[in-house]
Amino acid sequence: MSPSTRNIIAWILQVLLGLALIASGGRKLMDLSGTVGMFSSLGLPAVLAYVVAIAEVLGGIGLLIPRFVRLAALGLIIIMIGAVVMHITKIPGGLGGGIPALVLLALLVVVLLLRRPQPTVV
Repeated sequence: MSPSTRNIIAWILQVLLGLALIASGGRKLMDLSGTVGMFSSLGLPAVLAYVVAIAEVLGGIGLLIPRFVRLAALGLIIIMIGAVVMHITKIPGGLGGGIPALVLLALLVVVLLLRRPQPTVV
């Protein structure tokens, strides 16, 4: 894949994922009491609801800033792994309800791979 094609695909994914995660984290922050209640019902500490909501917003913004793309993608991958695990183990409906988290996880891994440093050709 040529570097320009790789860059175009990466930017498209970064913008789509960034907007999706900003929206997701924003929804969690707008209904913070509901988010805390949901996290608590899963046996998770309430503070984790705040951490996840803020991390999704900041991570989504980070995906749109070239300097922070890899760090943002890595942090969001950790959050999405947690979301997938929660869907598999604790959330009614199992993995079927966790398909969006699984898709986000896969696309974040693709962004991380597309944005890995390329060896310089001499």
